[in-house]
Formats: sequence, structure tokens, C-alpha cells
Amino acid sequence: MINLQDGRIMEFKDLKVLVIGTGVSGIAATELLVKAGAYVYLYDGNDKADPIAIKGKLKSLDNVSIIVGDLADKIKDNVELVVLSPGVPTDIPVVTEFVDRDIKVWGEIELAYAFSKGRIVGITGTNGKTTTTALTGQIMEEYFKSVFVVGNIGIPYTQMVTKTKDASVTVAELSSFQLETIKSFHPNVSMVLNITPDHLNRHYTMENYIDAKFNITMNQTKDDVCVLNYEDEVLRERGKKLGCKVVYFSSKRALDNGFYLDGDKILCKEGDQVIEIIDVNELQILGEHNYENVMAASAAAFAMGVSLEALQSALRKFKAVEHRIEFVAEKNGVKYYNDSKGTNPDAAIKAINAMRTKTVLIGGGYDKDSEFTEWINSFNGKVKKLVLIGQTAKKIADDAEKCGFKDYCFADSLEQAMDICKETAKPGECVLLSPACASWGMFKNFEERGRIFKDIVNAM
Repeated sequence: MINLQDGRIMEFKDLKVLVIGTGVSGIAATELLVKAGAYVYLYDGNDKADPIAIKGKLKSLDNVSIIVGDLADKIKDNVELVVLSPGVPTDIPVVTEFVDRDIKVWGEIELAYAFSKGRIVGITGTNGKTTTTALTGQIMEEYFKSVFVVGNIGIPYTQMVTKTKDASVTVAELSSFQLETIKSFHPNVSMVLNITPDHLNRHYTMENYIDAKFNITMNQTKDDVCVLNYEDEVLRERGKKLGCKVVYFSSKRALDNGFYLDGDKILCKEGDQVIEIIDVNELQILGEHNYENVMAASAAAFAMGVSLEALQSALRKFKAVEHRIEFVAEKNGVKYYNDSKGTNPDAAIKAINAMRTKTVLIGGGYDKDSEFTEWINSFNGKVKKLVLIGQTAKKIADDAEKCGFKDYCFADSLEQAMDICKETAKPGECVLLSPACASWGMFKNFEERGRIFKDIVNAM
């Protein structure tokens, strides 16, 4: 019999748990469970998976059985709890069989919550989660002594949760995959930054995807806070139905209550009181989408009791997540920005919109059959020259001609492109790497492309 309190398992000793998935989350969940006294069947349904390689990921093999391929009936009959890694769909036969038998099926987030202490800020949304999570974490670290930043940002919640204390603050980035399996997870502050179609191959319908995102509010009460983007119609409508306090932010209009952008200033209005949070010119991150991230993080900070002084200090210090409109350096009066994560035209448009001066732009890379006309039309007089590299260079040039943009040239390598940028950009202008294409063919990944760009800049 599983011992429960407020939906949480209180006793894991000798519990038989099946952990499905042998990636970072599955390994962290396994080690947490073993530490708590459970016996774990660590399972990978791929019969070509290498058990020896999986063993090498674990610190200890005590109380762990590694299984690949088929799952024997005698093991299924032993299982008392199933823990899914985020990449494991909830509707595959091996999972639905346990659901049909009334065996509890949790995700890694729900498992971590069973051990969690202190207060929690949970952050989700289609775009901007990682930046907002990193920023919120830095704000909390400015004010609180014990802060953990976990989840989809790359650090499994289960890996850090045993370090939490009653005075801790945990900031968790949460994907729809992680949220679709929560049962009792209860953040004190939740955020849904935006909703656009994504992962519909997993969730099947937009409504299912939205529901998964809003699971973040499932257990919140009137004493909790949910932060929502007022300019997202889906969020605005859903906000009316929530049982917790809703705080909105907007980059388009002044709000009677909430956080909003007024010219270059981010303000907070509550009743008759208006508080200036920060002038965006003091920030080290650019673009309206990032100002929305700042507003969301500021709303969470106020809800958690962070002082205005600590909030402002953290906002001024925060630098962009690596490879996402990341300021690299200023050389001879020219500012260099690394947006190697701009691997498609939509992402690259955000980077162009974020630039505030004339810009020399490096674009091109692997061909994913993207269309580039919308990206080129977003230049809007801001791009001084487009330097093209990679497989898509000619295709982008043809689209540029169709759009009437003729200030482009070709380079055989990123190094040659940087030489052109250095000659072209004048003091007060910017150089931006935002390729609108994947990196493959010239680089292993976008991270390598971004690091080489930064190395060239820093060596100037």
C-alpha cells in the first residue's frame, strides 16, 4: 500500500518503481528513488539500447535492474509506481497498460515534488521559457540564500530536490510534456508566457496542448499567483477561469493592474500606485519579447516578496542566455551579438527586431526548406549588409532580390564573413549572427557556430 499525504508519497522504502527512459531525467529519477529506499526497474523500450552504456550513467547499481526491449509480465506485476521521462508519450501501450490497472503514473516533476521543500515558481509557455527561467532564478538569487533553477532548462528537478530546505526557492522551467503528468505539483507562483501551436504530434490537438500547459495551475489556490501575457487571447480568456490571483503583463498597452511597457520604461500599476521597474536601456538583453520576459519575471519577484532594489539589481546584471541575442563585446565602437540559436526565419526575425541601430547581418546555413522572404522583409531599412554563408546562401540571395534587397554578399566561411563585417560596420552600429538556418554542414551544431563567432570577436 502506497502511503500518501496531500497526494504525495511519504514512504518510498521497498517501493517497486518502473522508470521509463534512460536519459538525463530517467537517471536522475532513478538515483533519487534508490536514495529513498525504492527498488527501481530502469527501462528502455528500444531493444537496441546498450545496457552497459546505461549502467555507466549510474553512480551505483544497488537496487536497480536495467531492462531493454520487452518488459516481462512478472516485472509488470511487481510495479507499484511508474515514472516517465518527459520524452515518453503517455499513450504508448506500456504506459496505458499500467493506467488501466490503476497503477500510479507520474512524470519526473511529480516525483521531485514528493521530496520538495520550500516555495516554487513554475514557468511554462511556447517560447521564452529558458530566458525567463534563468532571469527569474537570478532575481531570486539576488534576494534569497537558497535558490535552485531546474527543469527543462537542463538540470533535472529530481537531481537537486534533496538539497531544498523550507527556506528554499525553486524556479522550474516546465514543458508541456512535463506538465501533462503532474498530479499534486503545486507552485506558489506559475507563469504561462504565451501559447502558439507546438508539439501537436504529441498532444494531437491545440486544446490538449493548452490544457497541458495550464496543468501548471491545477493545484493553485486563492493564495497563489499565476502570471499571464495579456496580449495572448488564449491566456487572457483562460485567466478568467482560474482560482488563483492572476497578474497580467503587456508590451502593447497600459494595464490598470499589472506590468506593462510604456515607451522605454517597464512599469507596474496596482490600484493608484505606479512603480517604475526599470528603463529598458539599462538592460543587457534586447527586444520586445525579452521585455515581456522581464515583466513576467518581475511579476513573479513581487509575488515572492523580492524587494524592488534586489529586482532592479538583478535585471541590470542579467545577460542573455548563450546563443540567444547574446551580447558578446564591443570592438572599436561596434557591438557584436550572437544569435546562433536563430535557426529558423521566425526566430531570426525576433533578433532583427531587437537591434536598435544599423546592423551587419550574417545569415545562411543548412537548408531546411525554409522560406526567407518574411525574414528579409523584416530588415525594414535596419540591415546595412547581409553576409551569406552555407548551403542556403544562393537561395537567400534569390529571395533577397525578389524582395528588392540588394545589399548582400557571399563568404566561404564564418571567418571570412567576420572579416567583411569588421570592414563594413562603423562605430555605433552592430554585427549580428542570426542565420535563420540550421548549422549542419559547416558546424556540428548551433552551439559550435556561436562559440566560434564569439572566439573571433574576442580575439579582435
